[in-house]
Amino acid sequence: MSNLQKSAYFLIVIVFGAIVLKEGAFILVPLVWGIFFAFALNPISSWLEARRVPRGVAIFLSILLVAIFVSSIFYLLINQMIGLIRDIPEIGQNLEKKLHQYFDELTFLLGDSWLESSRDSSLWSIFSTQDVQSTVFETGKSLTLAAIIPLYTFLLIYYKDFFIEFLFKYAKDGKDEMISWVEKSGQVIQSYLAGMIRVTGIVAVLSGLFFISIGVKYFLLFAVFLALMNLIPYVGVIISSFFVLVYVFLTTDSLFYPLITGITLWGIQLLENNIITPLVVGSKVKVNALAVILAILLGGWLWGISGMILFIPLVGVLKITLSRSEGLSPFAYLLGDDVPVTEANENFWKIMVRRFRKNSKNIKTDN
Repeated sequence: MSNLQKSAYFLIVIVFGAIVLKEGAFILVPLVWGIFFAFALNPISSWLEARRVPRGVAIFLSILLVAIFVSSIFYLLINQMIGLIRDIPEIGQNLEKKLHQYFDELTFLLGDSWLESSRDSSLWSIFSTQDVQSTVFETGKSLTLAAIIPLYTFLLIYYKDFFIEFLFKYAKDGKDEMISWVEKSGQVIQSYLAGMIRVTGIVAVLSGLFFISIGVKYFLLFAVFLALMNLIPYVGVIISSFFVLVYVFLTTDSLFYPLITGITLWGIQLLENNIITPLVVGSKVKVNALAVILAILLGGWLWGISGMILFIPLVGVLKITLSRSEGLSPFAYLLGDDVPVTEANENFWKIMVRRFRKNSKNIKTDN
C-alpha cells in the first residue's frame, strides 16, 4: 500500500470519526468525562482497596468525597450568585447611567447623527433578545449529563480488571506494548487532570485575594469563574476577564479599578502560563501550541465547552497512539513539540557566536 493510499484512508477515518463524535456527543461526552474521572479517582479507590475496603464501597467513598467537596463550593457559589442576581437592577441602573453619560460625551464630539445611527445598529438588540426555551433545554441537557458521569465513573473503575483483560485479549502477542500504551495514556490523563486542578486552585486564590483587596462584593464567584474558564486555554481567560471587567466598571466610580483589574488579570495569566503551569502540570502532554489551538477549536465545534477542555489531553493520547504505528508516526511527530533546529538557524547562531568572540577580542586589543 502506497503512502498516498495510507494518507487517504487516514483522512477518511478522520472524517467519519468527526461525524460519529458530533452525532454521538450526548453519549460520548459523559463517557469520556467518566473515563477521565475514573483515571483521576482510581488512586484513591486503590488506596482504600489496599486497606481491605471492598471495591464497590471504596469507589463509592471516592466519588462521595469529591461530590461533597464540589457541592460545598457549588453551595457557596449559588449564594453569591443569588446575591448578584438581586443586585442586577442596581447594576442595570449604573449601566444606563454610564451609557447615557458616555453617549452624551460622544454626541457632543461626533454630532447627533452618530447617536441615531448607533441606536439603529444591531448592538442595541443584543441585550433585548432572549431565547429562554433554548437556555432551559441546554440546562436540562447539561444536568442530565452531569448525573450520568458519576455512574460511568463507578462502573469504569469497578470493571477495570475486565477492561484490562479485554485489552490483553485484543493485543494477543503485543501485551507489553499494550501495557506501555495504557500506562503512558493514563499518565497523560492523570497528570493533566491533577495538574489543572492545582493550577485552577492557585488561579482562584490569586484572583480572590486581588478581588478582596479592591473590595469586589462577590469575590468568590468571580475568582472561581476565572479559574474554571482558565481551563479553556487562550479563549477562556479572555471571556472571563471581559465579564469581570464589566462588573468592576459598573460597580465602581473610577476608571482606575477596571484598569488595575485588567492589568492584574493579565499579570496572573502571564504568571500562570509561564511559571505555574510548566511547574505544576509539567510537559506530560507534549503537544505544540498549534495543535492545542486546533484541538480547542475542533473540541468546541464537536462537544462545546467539554470538548474545549477534553480535547487537549485526548490529543496527547492520540499522539502516543500514532507514534506506535510505523506508518502513522509522522502524524505523531506533527502533533509533538520537538521542534528541530534547522541548518539556517544553526548557521545563524554560529555567526552570532563568531561575531561576539571577534568583538570581545577587539575590545581586549583596544584596551
